[in-house]
Amino acid sequence: MKTFQKHLLDDVIKNNADLPLGYQAEIFREGVRLFDHLNKKHQGIERRKVAIFGGAGYIGTMLTDHLLQQGYAVKCLDLLLYNNERCVLPFLGRPNYEFAFGDMADREFVAAGLKDVTDVVILAGLVGDPITKKYPEASQIINTDAIRQTIQELNGKGLAKVIFVSTCSNYGLIEGDVLADELFPLKPLSLYAKAKVEMEQLLLSGQGKVDYCPTVLRFATAFGVSPRMRFDLTVNEFTRDMYLNKDLVVFDAETWRPYCHVRDFSILIQRTLEAPEERVSFEVFNAGGEKNNFTKQMIVNAVKAKLPEAPVSYKEHGSDPRNYRVNFSKVRETLLFEPTCSVDDGIAELIHCLDQKFFLNVDAERNFYGNYEIDYPRR
Repeated sequence: MKTFQKHLLDDVIKNNADLPLGYQAEIFREGVRLFDHLNKKHQGIERRKVAIFGGAGYIGTMLTDHLLQQGYAVKCLDLLLYNNERCVLPFLGRPNYEFAFGDMADREFVAAGLKDVTDVVILAGLVGDPITKKYPEASQIINTDAIRQTIQELNGKGLAKVIFVSTCSNYGLIEGDVLADELFPLKPLSLYAKAKVEMEQLLLSGQGKVDYCPTVLRFATAFGVSPRMRFDLTVNEFTRDMYLNKDLVVFDAETWRPYCHVRDFSILIQRTLEAPEERVSFEVFNAGGEKNNFTKQMIVNAVKAKLPEAPVSYKEHGSDPRNYRVNFSKVRETLLFEPTCSVDDGIAELIHCLDQKFFLNVDAERNFYGNYEIDYPRR
């Protein structure tokens, strides 16, 4: 166990060297506490091992790489619903990585996945409003029934931290210039958001009943380059379409959303895993930063600043009425998290990749590059 203690505490120091000394001291004390906790629960373990449900997806692959670089072991559990197994291949030969193919709806698969892990991140699910609307039965099975069953399996496994990835879509439609903080009323408009709200409530209802530390992160809309690239997300979609001079039609251009780069989500999850328990236990955090609250028009303008000749047209009253700006002061003040990447940075990154002839096969492999169709169950 001395090896584990060395890994745990050395990594805590290295991973947080840019934070204020007082907060570094808090994180170090949390590392010592976790060492004592995990020493009792996991004999022979050398480092923290995180089970990532949905670890082969758009965010999951970036998180996997980040945690491996930060000294964690990772167990990826994924159904590869979009035939995205190629995203896992670069990790298979790396130390401290394990992949398990399976369905969260399978209780035995979940139970096996929770063996010998110290922490859990739940990313899995049908992600996004359109695909849950298209497949309501599968959405119920995956996003509600399977995740409920997984949450019910977590207690008594000797876990340290459990992170449930939710969404800022839970805020729905907000009129005026109000910024939604974590106490703002939730008004989910889609099956996707309604399931997230229900699972948040289930996880948080365990206070005083469970032996792990749960945290809910309400993610902003993701953007940026990832091994399982998605072009059905606003920043990525607008940038590629405008780069290729496609006939981009922007609906309801003045509606607001928050955005966050996939790399920053990985940093925040690590920050949550290493945070003092009293800062994150049974807490909800909006995940992102105010600088990336953008309207669709602002995204178009940012792309046009780099691609001034790109064609764009506009329409009103689209099928998605969501409109929300989000307050991120809690995550900034409690976890000292600020996004490192702006929307402009993400646009520049995507244009660079397109200049280098990346993503030439998007139209031929449309479903790999977006959450459009599923064949479920996939066994």
